[in-house]
Amino acid sequence: MELTIPSTIPLQAYLALAAVLFCTGVWGLINSRNAVRVLMSIELMLNGVNINLMAFSNYLDGQLIRGQVFAIFVITVAAAEAAVGLAILLSLYRNRETVDMERFNLLRW
Repeated sequence: MELTIPSTIPLQAYLALAAVLFCTGVWGLINSRNAVRVLMSIELMLNGVNINLMAFSNYLDGQLIRGQVFAIFVITVAAAEAAVGLAILLSLYRNRETVDMERFNLLRW
């Protein structure tokens, strides 16, 4: 017995939502000076990718869950990125007392 769930939302709606999230993340990454906002923008971009993976998996794979498995991997990488990024930010804040990206010059000659 094959169970299919009818989708009333078209694929284009998911792709548009993912594009809006991804573009918002790119805009925040480029325009932000605050390091916490940069990390949040990267998370937005990864969530846009996850929506694409889930939408294409639902519309193309059917009963296979390849997109969901890849989305789990992306979520795992995003969690690791957030933990390492926040640890680096805490260390920089303790040394420089700011999270302004313009003031970090530790790796400059």
